[in-house]
Amino acid sequence: MGDHGPAKGFGRWLFTTNHKDIGSMYLWFSFAMFLMGGVFALVIRAELFQPGLQLVEPEFFNQMTTMHGLVMVFGAVMPAFVGLANWMIPMMVGAPDMALPRMNNWSFWILPFAFTLLASTLLMEGGGPNFGWTFYAPLSTTYAPPSVTYFIFAVHIMGASSIMGSINIIATILNMRAPGMTLMKMPLFVWTWLITAYLLIAVMPVLAGCVTMMLMDIHFGTSFFSAAGGGDPVLFQHVFWFFGHPEVYIMILPAFGIVSAIIPTFARKPLFGYASMVYATASIAFLSFIVWAHHMFTVGMPIAGELFFMYATMLIAVPTGVKVFNWVSTMFRGSMTFETPMLFAIAFVILFTIGGFSGLMLSIAPADFQYHDTYFVVAHFHYVLVPGAVFSIFAAVYYWLPKWCGNMYDERLGKAHFWLSFVGLNLTFFPMHFVGLAGMPRRIPDYALQFADFNQIASMGAFLFGFSQVFFLFIVIKTIRGGEKATDAVWDNPEGLEWTVASPAPYHTFTTPPPVK
Repeated sequence: MGDHGPAKGFGRWLFTTNHKDIGSMYLWFSFAMFLMGGVFALVIRAELFQPGLQLVEPEFFNQMTTMHGLVMVFGAVMPAFVGLANWMIPMMVGAPDMALPRMNNWSFWILPFAFTLLASTLLMEGGGPNFGWTFYAPLSTTYAPPSVTYFIFAVHIMGASSIMGSINIIATILNMRAPGMTLMKMPLFVWTWLITAYLLIAVMPVLAGCVTMMLMDIHFGTSFFSAAGGGDPVLFQHVFWFFGHPEVYIMILPAFGIVSAIIPTFARKPLFGYASMVYATASIAFLSFIVWAHHMFTVGMPIAGELFFMYATMLIAVPTGVKVFNWVSTMFRGSMTFETPMLFAIAFVILFTIGGFSGLMLSIAPADFQYHDTYFVVAHFHYVLVPGAVFSIFAAVYYWLPKWCGNMYDERLGKAHFWLSFVGLNLTFFPMHFVGLAGMPRRIPDYALQFADFNQIASMGAFLFGFSQVFFLFIVIKTIRGGEKATDAVWDNPEGLEWTVASPAPYHTFTTPPPVK
């Protein structure tokens, strides 16, 4: 604020360049978006509670599937990870703040406007985007509601925010590490974010190009995606998924970093295979660029193309398997305790692996012809994103909240939140594997009678999971407002067990697990 002293009240948040303030704003914003996207999802699940059309018009149902996906991906998961990066990376590398603090402020403050714009499309004439979160042309160009123009502008703003945040993270990590902090000594969360930031800078302009071509097709008479004018609708899918596949790794790599911080803490052992984890993360990032067309096995590509994308996709399972092996090996023969962050981390490893296996099934091109656009795909990516991205964010909040606010959360309430979320999640998404394999298509507001039972279970699980997150909000607010004071080394003495550990640093590694007395 120049010479006028520190800003007060709202001004403090509006003009702040403090990485912790900006991290907190990202986290609160992403949680608000998480609840909003969750409400959209509950509209979907309420409509699918029984066959027949009951609650909403099919058109509105399509708007809900679109908005749920867009808000969860761009509004909930990505800003949450950026918030964690803002909070933790400067502290982990020993930097006083982020490298570009003013840009950091701006990259946050354009987001609320982008999502207000996106949400406002639901109130416009003709309704909001109704073409799925992947917005395939020509559905999103020739047949789209007028609000699609505002949707395109909102996507541009989100992309600008992501690119600025990524430049900031890369500049901080490469230029502001403390003396002696070599790259191979950085915590894995810092490594995963360094790689994620490069992915974001590589693919966000592709998304921008994609929506710009849509804009030209809609308003300026071009035909990039219109066969009538010499364009090609399949081109849209190629461009979109060249962004879209690295994007799903953008949403999971920081989660790998979080889990790689939490599991060693509660197993009281150093992470098994640090270097292999770094190389595995880099391999996943590289491979994510050459697998995009596995989303398009049914468009009629040449058999050589299908084979290439099938094998490339299967190859990603190798570095991912290395990671799972390393996490399990870290836990093996450790002095494990099961506080809330550890419960979320273990659930992450198990359920993310299930999502990985269903992904391996989907990578088999001839089989994918049967799975494509069924609820099996929905089950697969929700098993990767909910226990993957969302659970890791919960784990990170429970793990670092004592560090952030100085108070310890209530362990019993945290565990209750974990179990409610865990049961709700599996009730919601596991039955979707079965209805998908039986042929139930996705994004359809009605279905045949034989799918009724599993859909009823899924809808009840979804409401349980959704309302558990309001409970999470209560736990976080209760912790911030007061509670038991956290110690300097929060997790040195969990659950009152006695150890003798000499460990001044918050990011400690133990050479041997301390004995439980």
